[in-house]
Amino acid sequence: MLAVLIAGTVALSLPIASYPQARPRFIDSLFTAASALSVTGLITQDTPTFWTPFGQVVILCLIQVGGFGVMALATLLSLATARKIGLQARVNAANETKSERMGQAASAVRGILIITIIVETTVAVVLGLRFRYGYEMSPGEAAWNGIFHSVSAFNNAGFALFSDSLMSFAGDPIILLTISFAVIVGGIGFPVIFELLKRYRMPHFWSMHTKLVLSGTAALLVIGWLYCLLLEWNNPDTLGPMPTWQKILGGFFQSVTSRTAGFNAMDTGLMEPGSWLGTDILMFIGASPAGTGGGLKVTTLLVIFFIMRSELRADRAVLIFGKRLSRSVHRQAITVMFLMIMLVIIASVILLDLEGQPLDRVLFEVVSAISTTGLSTGITASLHDVSKLVLVMLMFVGRVGPITLGTALAIRHRPVLYTPSKERPIIG
Repeated sequence: MLAVLIAGTVALSLPIASYPQARPRFIDSLFTAASALSVTGLITQDTPTFWTPFGQVVILCLIQVGGFGVMALATLLSLATARKIGLQARVNAANETKSERMGQAASAVRGILIITIIVETTVAVVLGLRFRYGYEMSPGEAAWNGIFHSVSAFNNAGFALFSDSLMSFAGDPIILLTISFAVIVGGIGFPVIFELLKRYRMPHFWSMHTKLVLSGTAALLVIGWLYCLLLEWNNPDTLGPMPTWQKILGGFFQSVTSRTAGFNAMDTGLMEPGSWLGTDILMFIGASPAGTGGGLKVTTLLVIFFIMRSELRADRAVLIFGKRLSRSVHRQAITVMFLMIMLVIIASVILLDLEGQPLDRVLFEVVSAISTTGLSTGITASLHDVSKLVLVMLMFVGRVGPITLGTALAIRHRPVLYTPSKERPIIG
């Protein structure tokens, strides 16, 4: 990831990557490269007017690499050149794709590539045709816009080739629903897609992971949809002036995009403060493991919920859909959540000290960065360079994963030669 980030920063720093009247500073190139590679979508410069077609292609490539997964891409390159994968590469690929057995890593990566091509091609064709015949774009412009927004949507990146993101298409159900489809499919994760394709007629055989992802995703989409409609229905700066059907469409799209996608069909900076807080929560939760989105992950949230429920009910074990949850997962979920909360607090304090912005806007920016969402209240470009570097680190960590960072920095495991005695501190 770091090598790709450096290469992307260098490419965006080239004179050919930006228009003559808009030469980027190093921090702009680094921030944009980090945002694209981490499939976040936060920008310090307007993508269509600042970056040339070459720069936009660089951004698109970074999005694809970041969404597909650096390890999955490395595995594909190994397959193409050597026709075989070493043991360590198989282990890494199995971890990245959540394959149950190392021997399935190669086929899993091929499956990811096939699904990616099918979804992105289908979405690109639909969007391209809509841009061509609905908005009278030239064939080349329509095709490029279709491809770019298809890749950006499926990878939950949120980069757009329109200065107002997708606000110009707030009343276009074809554009918004097509992009929503790509965002949701990319966000639910490849293991879920594989299982649905294999056992779509046997839901009783679905794994706990698949059931958690599907139920959690559906619930969060509906909750976010209703929450947005409730708070923004009469807001004169967002949904207020729209007809009823367009309000319903806009609320649904906002719910979808808040789960790490980063597109916006309404002005996020003019939303109600309560809507910002609700969006903070949705962004923090994020998408699903082994998908193209970021955040805490739906499964992590639900695991913590079921742990809490079992503790309140004094159950002997945590049961989810009739199956017992492994105790090691308890610690993993709590660790991931604690690390993310800690990073959000530290980054928010730093930005509050550096910027003259209120807490709600700063918190929104920080959560958007670490969850790799990309939504903003409009303060990104005006931040100090140090604040931008903080967001770059958050985006990078958010993509790599808090638990990965914590593991890398932790002391290596040492075997315990004896069993310590138990003791219970007072809780509450």
